[in-house]
Amino acid sequence: MDGLKILVVDDESRMRKLVRDFLVKKGYEVMEAQDGEEALEVFYSEPKIALILLDVMMPKMDGWEVCKQIRKQSNIPVIMLTARSDERDELLGFELGVDEYISKPFSPKILVARVEAILRRSGSLSDGKRIECGGIVLDEDAHEVTVDGKSVELSFKEFELLNYFLHNQGIALSREKILNNVWNYDYFGDARTIDTHVKKLRSKLGSKGEYIKTIWGMGYKFEADSQNAQKK
Repeated sequence: MDGLKILVVDDESRMRKLVRDFLVKKGYEVMEAQDGEEALEVFYSEPKIALILLDVMMPKMDGWEVCKQIRKQSNIPVIMLTARSDERDELLGFELGVDEYISKPFSPKILVARVEAILRRSGSLSDGKRIECGGIVLDEDAHEVTVDGKSVELSFKEFELLNYFLHNQGIALSREKILNNVWNYDYFGDARTIDTHVKKLRSKLGSKGEYIKTIWGMGYKFEADSQNAQKK
């Protein structure tokens, strides 16, 4: 993963330097922006950015609006950084397609670990697995999903959620278990985050969205109406 470009967006120069120093030590190329408008300028001019670390409260344009603009044309992984811990903010972030949500202050080492986990799962170190089920084909190597042969655009977290469902077919999964496995870390926010992502995933899968069954009071279970998944 050495040399991958990461955009760090924060109006505090000390925060940018702190994050940059830890990422550079890991071999990443770090680009910086001090406000929302500059962040979009960098994003539009540099097509090979692998991940964005995006602060919420910034001058000129806040992180929410920046994320909205980015999501109009890209599913690039986004980690939102914020000094607030309001669960409504977290839910808004996930509604906009944020992949991770980290509250300040945070440990730089933990932040880097989350960055690496996302980059690892986004395809940089994939092992070429492919799984098929009831018309859904998920290619971990290419990080692509097709439904009945048609490509489906999923956000990073939607892809990870579908992948987790496909590998646990017929198993009742609690929201807590889904959070701990898909988000890869213990998550202390509102479990409704799962409901938000499931709703979007169902919509994008069309009629196949019915495969994701709701288990009231607990969580979800993926159960196709046709043949079981095949791993290749």
